[in-house]
Amino acid sequence: MDEGLAQIRHGRSKKDFPFLKLEDDEYVEFALSRAKISLLITIGAIAVGLAVALVIFLFALLGQSTLDDMGRNFLYIILSALIIAAIIAAGVAVMIYRGNKLFITNKHVIQMMMSSPVATSMNIIDLSSIEDASFSQNGIMQKLFHYGTFRLSTVGNETTYTFTYSDISPVELKEVSKLISEAKKNKKSDEIIIY
Repeated sequence: MDEGLAQIRHGRSKKDFPFLKLEDDEYVEFALSRAKISLLITIGAIAVGLAVALVIFLFALLGQSTLDDMGRNFLYIILSALIIAAIIAAGVAVMIYRGNKLFITNKHVIQMMMSSPVATSMNIIDLSSIEDASFSQNGIMQKLFHYGTFRLSTVGNETTYTFTYSDISPVELKEVSKLISEAKKNKKSDEIIIY
């Protein structure tokens, strides 16, 4: 790639992703996030749980004709607590959804994982260390909504990095494989020059 174009792409990547520590000639090729269906499933489960709680609350309220004001107030407090808990759970689900990213640069793969607001991890893998990139879908839901598991296997100790609920397209997967090949070729040419 032309050095001027590489510098423009590097500047753009630094601007778009200021939290990534990119090298001087490194730029982001792909920025992948989880498929939106994962967020919809989580928020849908929260909504169903809240709806069930509301139905139970209504039956409890309607079934108690002799309920005094103190009893009604207690039920309203419980209902309010359930609604607040559902809003907090939805907020946490959105935060976790946004916290799971996979960045593929011209030199590295940067995987940012968040399983809870207090449990996060970041893996940085040299692109030339990757042996295989694959995408798999299991089940009718994954086929229907086009999401699955994106896997990167490394050379040596054969560590596999997975990015579940990924919606990478076949074209993007092909481009990632091409980037991996180019990184390996560049590494081999650098090793030849050193010796």
